[in-house]
Formats: sequence, C-alpha cells, structure tokens
Amino acid sequence: MVKRVLSEDEKTLWRSVAKTAKPLRRRKAVLLDADEAPASVALAARKHAKIATTPTAPARAKSSPPPLAPIGRREKSRLAKGRHPIDARIDLHGMTQARAHQRLIAFLRQAHGDGCMFVLVITGKGKVSTTSDSERGVLRRQVPLWLDLPELRSLVVGFEQAHIGHGGEGALYVRLRRAR
Repeated sequence: MVKRVLSEDEKTLWRSVAKTAKPLRRRKAVLLDADEAPASVALAARKHAKIATTPTAPARAKSSPPPLAPIGRREKSRLAKGRHPIDARIDLHGMTQARAHQRLIAFLRQAHGDGCMFVLVITGKGKVSTTSDSERGVLRRQVPLWLDLPELRSLVVGFEQAHIGHGGEGALYVRLRRAR
C-alpha cells in the first residue's frame, strides 16, 4: 500500500483540528506531525471542519428528561416485603386506553406533587383470549410505553414489575422523582 502525501491545505487543516481536539480521558496527548497523519484522519478532519463551520440550530433551552432507570434489587425487595411503604396506588382495571392514560397522567402528577416516592400502578393481566395472545393485556403492554413518554419521564425515575403479592405481572412499582 502506497502512502498518500498530504497537501499543504490538508496539513494546515490537520494542525488546526488537532489543536482544538480535547481528549476523552486524561493522559499524555500524542500529537502527530501533519506528515505522519494518515489519509483517513485528514479526510475525517476535513469533514469535521465542514460540520463545525455549518450553521446549526440554536440549542434548546430546555433539556430532555433523563432516561428511565430500573428500580434497584434492594429497593424492590423492600417494597415486596412491606419494609418500604407504597405511597399511593391506582387500579386501571376495566378502563379504556384513553381513559386509563388520562387517569395515569393525573395520578402521577398528583402523587409527585404530594411527595410520593413509590406508587403501585395496577394494570391487570388482561382477559385470556381464545383467538390470540396479542389481544391479552392491552393496558399491561401500554402502561410501560406511556411511562417512557417525555411528558411522564419528568415525573418518573423508573419502574419494575411488582411482586406477586402486589399483583405480579399485572402491576408495576413506579419510582417518582422528588418534587422541587
């Protein structure tokens, strides 16, 4: 394989990009001379320079809520054994999806405002269908998706399936963020 010689413009570009680069980890930086820089690095530097010079949309003032995190094994065990109280609970049995969604949002906002830490959301396991399993437990499938929506992630830290004593597959422990 034959090494390609960099042009003066590429060398200048490489030096300017190398000066602005910040290492991911703190260790001694090894700065390659422009003559030693591989062609692929020079090409990447050119692409980076184009991206850096193109105007971008202004940054959003409001950052997105953090991702959901699972409830820890120890906390879940304490909830299951009754050593940590469940501050509030809601039963969504027999509701339509639209009504259950509205009630869940209102319940979580109220519980968050009241300073609740853990709540129990009972969805039910769903009716056994003779035709197919895809129709079983619509709310059981939908509630985790709703809890991951941006409008609720600002309230919810995470959730896990409840212990059999609290409803098992038909219920969820939900941990709420602290009210500020």
